[in-house]
Amino acid sequence: MAGAKSSVIERMVGATFLSVDTFEEVEHDQDATGQAAMVVAVVAVARGIGASGEGLIVASFAAVFALANWAIWAGICYLVGDKLFGGKASWGELLRTLGFAQAPGVLWIFAFLPILGWPLYGLLPLWVAVASFIAIRQALDIGNAKTMMTILVALGVSGLLELFF
Repeated sequence: MAGAKSSVIERMVGATFLSVDTFEEVEHDQDATGQAAMVVAVVAVARGIGASGEGLIVASFAAVFALANWAIWAGICYLVGDKLFGGKASWGELLRTLGFAQAPGVLWIFAFLPILGWPLYGLLPLWVAVASFIAIRQALDIGNAKTMMTILVALGVSGLLELFF
């Protein structure tokens, strides 16, 4: 049905499979900000449980930090991409697309399994990076070169912020 909104699970699956249409849908749906926050929190809890084996309390604290990092990263990407590279987006659009770009990270829950742990440590950061590239490109409506420049400059700004804060 044209115009129908996908569920959060459908959007997570779409983002995990790097669907441009999913990122476009999320970008334009202002009601998806809460869903994106939920994705970020769920991924942080999955990583806390799977990667460290610490349990739900430690994973919950990780979720709070992940939400803050997500908002800051989206803000930096917005400022760099919109102001320096001529992107056409709002902070909210980047927030939503970058939130859903973390969807492959739900697989962190399996990182405690010896046969899956090491492959996940190699695969998931790359998978999320590719999803984030698509998320930034689609939200800002810029080409691949400007997207790469946005990410590189944003990483530099992020690194500088970490030095001082």
